[in-house]
Amino acid sequence: MLIIPAIDLLGGKAVRLRQGDMDDYKIYFDDPAEAAVQFRELGIKRLHIVDLDGAKKGEMTNFETIKRIIKKADMEIEVGGGIRNMDRIKAYFDIGVKYAILGTVVIKDPEFVKKAAETYPDRIILGVDAKDGYVATEGWYETSETKAEDVLKTYAGYSIESVIYTDISRDGMLQGLNIEATAALADKSPWGVIASGGLKDISDVRALYGLKHPNIKGTIAGKAFYEGTIDLKEAASIAG
Repeated sequence: MLIIPAIDLLGGKAVRLRQGDMDDYKIYFDDPAEAAVQFRELGIKRLHIVDLDGAKKGEMTNFETIKRIIKKADMEIEVGGGIRNMDRIKAYFDIGVKYAILGTVVIKDPEFVKKAAETYPDRIILGVDAKDGYVATEGWYETSETKAEDVLKTYAGYSIESVIYTDISRDGMLQGLNIEATAALADKSPWGVIASGGLKDISDVRALYGLKHPNIKGTIAGKAFYEGTIDLKEAASIAG
């Protein structure tokens, strides 16, 4: 099981939001590349990067910052936020990104997502961000009428790398992962599921790993790392 630290970018800085609210955030690193160096030194294998500006505006706002992070990280990189056409996917892959996370378009442009999965098999991640059980889009500003499990049906048969399932109500709140909902989605998923939103401490890692669910691929650690409530090296050792 992977422990995947997160760097969320807003105005070129590493921040954490509370419940996806871009007006409610805290800056942790003025230079996000410094966070990447810390993760690299801890032996982390994969890094999660979200361009929050891009998610809101639909543009690759923090592209140069992401390039700088990649140079420092020396690990697998997954990037999301504002990726809405093939040119953007290619641009990220050209600078060394391993996986592209598609969020809003998973609901609003399924044909593009399918084309991306066909063009880049096993390099596309579905970002399924749920608010009260329904998938949110446009940087979490809009809530669709689609449930998380319905997304899986849309892309059945495609070479998707994994699904990141985020409980928005818990994101940035240090209230603990929604393990029950994550496991329920993993039961129905043909791909690995990565838990996100609310990771509190090492007990969450133990609980998630303890399920021994073949489809639970890992978890994303954001605020828990930045606030010092979890030791990523210990978490990685537990997750194997």
